[in-house]
Amino acid sequence: MGWKWRFWQKSSSDIGNEPHILGTRIWLQELRELCERCFDNREEGQRLVRELQVEWGDAWKRMEVEGSLKQGLDRRALRLIRANDSEWSEWLDNERFWMPGWKGEGS
Repeated sequence: MGWKWRFWQKSSSDIGNEPHILGTRIWLQELRELCERCFDNREEGQRLVRELQVEWGDAWKRMEVEGSLKQGLDRRALRLIRANDSEWSEWLDNERFWMPGWKGEGS
C-alpha cells in the first residue's frame, strides 16, 4: 500500500498565472522608504508620494488592492502631501503612522 504525501502533489490552482498582489505591509514599506529617502527634501518626497498614490489607485482599479487598504494609504498620503517641513518630519518619525490599521488619529 503506497502512501502519498499531500505536499508533493501539485496544487490544483496554479499560482504562477496569478498577478503579484502587494499586501498592506509592502505598500506601507514602499511608501515609508520613499519618504525616508526624501526626509530632507519634502517637496520631492511629496511629488513621489503623489506618483505612488497613482500606482495604488491603478492597482485598486484592477482589484489588486482592497478598498480599506487604499483608504488607509490615501489617509497617509493626504497627511504627507499637506505637511509643511516640520510636519513632514513628525509624520516620518511617528511609528504609529506607519503601522497597518492606522486610522488617522494622532499626529
